Amino acid sequence: MLGGLELLRARYETRTFGKHSHEGFTIGVIEQGAQSFYRTGGQHIAPAGTVILVNADEVHDGHAQTHGGWAYQALYPLPDQLAQLTESLTQGRMSTPYFPQPVAYDPQLAHALRLAMNASSDEYCSRLQRETLMADALQQLIVRHGRHRPPVAQTPRAQRQVEQVKSFLDEHPTADLSLHELAQMASLSPYHMARAFKRQYGLPPHAYQIQVRLRRARQLLRLGLAATQVAHDCGFHDQSHLHRHFVRAMGTTPGQYQSCLTA
Repeated sequence: MLGGLELLRARYETRTFGKHSHEGFTIGVIEQGAQSFYRTGGQHIAPAGTVILVNADEVHDGHAQTHGGWAYQALYPLPDQLAQLTESLTQGRMSTPYFPQPVAYDPQLAHALRLAMNASSDEYCSRLQRETLMADALQQLIVRHGRHRPPVAQTPRAQRQVEQVKSFLDEHPTADLSLHELAQMASLSPYHMARAFKRQYGLPPHAYQIQVRLRRARQLLRLGLAATQVAHDCGFHDQSHLHRHFVRAMGTTPGQYQSCLTA
């Protein structure tokens, strides 16, 4: 972690990430190779030197585009963190930014992000220097690529009903409910509710629930809890169940994730 920002460095050759989402933004610099990924209803390719941009809660996946895989560095700022910086830069005219481009071809931004993330592991860099570099990189990101999120049309009744289901899953990640019980909350048939939920959020209800549990798991792992306890507290059957879903979404095990966290 750096000033509350979660950072990741990784290299993957054959790893395939299933569709998942993060509570924070994903801002990554491809260092080697190329990554192919789904976002915003389509497939995108990010070659070396480009910046990957995925908005908070946006469903995405990922796999190698070239032989030999890809290497990247990424950070995961939460919406509130970017909102504070954006409001300061725009004097309150814009809050949480929206990044419409999945791949940014911006060498200057890539360089700034690389400097900031490399500084996080440099023992000779002071905290002041690290935070200054990170602030500069995020300012460049917001100014050059941040936009207002497109306005949402008036929400139809069925969508509002599905939002109730999402809110329940967000607030009760460990709940063991049937599709029929969730559908009753929305006053819809199970089939209609499942289809409407996937159309609105990009994942069926059971897959979305797993993402909510994984978000909670990351929070508890950052607090230092053991993986066995985290699995129990987040609604997974056991540690192996947590391990399987964690690797599929994050590309690393819960233990490796904990060991990579840097204060």
